[in-house]
Amino acid sequence: MMSPEELESFNKNGFLVIPNFLSKSKCEELLTRSHKYLGDFDLTNHPLTQFTTSDKGDLGDEYFLNSSDNVSFFFEPSAFADIDGQKQLIKPKEKAVNKFGHGLHLCDPDFAEITTESRRVREIAKSLGFHKPRALQSMVLCKQPEIGGAVPSHQDSVFLYTDPESAIGFWIPLEDATIENGCLSFSPGSHLTHPITKRFVRRFDKDSGDALNGTEFQYFENGEEIEKNLSRDENVAWKSVECKAGQLVLIHGSVLHKSGTNTSNKSRFAYAFHLIEDEANYDELNWLQSKVKSIL
Repeated sequence: MMSPEELESFNKNGFLVIPNFLSKSKCEELLTRSHKYLGDFDLTNHPLTQFTTSDKGDLGDEYFLNSSDNVSFFFEPSAFADIDGQKQLIKPKEKAVNKFGHGLHLCDPDFAEITTESRRVREIAKSLGFHKPRALQSMVLCKQPEIGGAVPSHQDSVFLYTDPESAIGFWIPLEDATIENGCLSFSPGSHLTHPITKRFVRRFDKDSGDALNGTEFQYFENGEEIEKNLSRDENVAWKSVECKAGQLVLIHGSVLHKSGTNTSNKSRFAYAFHLIEDEANYDELNWLQSKVKSIL
């Protein structure tokens, strides 16, 4: 269970670092497993889907939208170059992947062990007020050496929206996360001052209701005006949070957070998953639609 002091800090700041969540040997085991995934996956029929977190909302090819129940691979944009008019990888595939997963907790016993099968995760979820915690997605974030791109400031509940809001991120570095290799940064307390103004949804025809390709951002009433008045990057204080491998960072769904470019020659692998409250409404507009409910 979380201590009263930990809960107070999380509620005040919107994030919390919990030491010694995973042992050094478990981190090494999961890191080895991750590198095996990167070495073994087949490029033959891969659509070379790239991943960025931005305000454009234009992610959403079929490969991305169908990644909830399997292990899918998404590339760093800077791992490609235009050669003779064609997009081609200029890095070895194992050094070019931005992240892989979305359904690791469903497909891999090693990752399930520290997610849906973890007593400690269940205890933390209970401390945070979950009644029926559901693991919605899981992934390994690679932050590759020298090309690992920056992730701009964002709020997780925009991408995993429930009514009422309930998303909590569990972020576990498998390697030490430093400023040089792109550790997380937070705006402490921003979950109390920056409401969720929009959500990331699948596109639907507004007249027929038929599903369309791709994704977009859908603003709530007055959301655009509120967002303009509450700039995410100006007049916001940021705190870089360097972490040792095996620590756990809890992330409130509304807290602003980001990570920098990896300018070092070392990777920054981390395992991340999100819990939502299954008793909250998670509707068909959300981009991530899983056929399996992973209740803890």
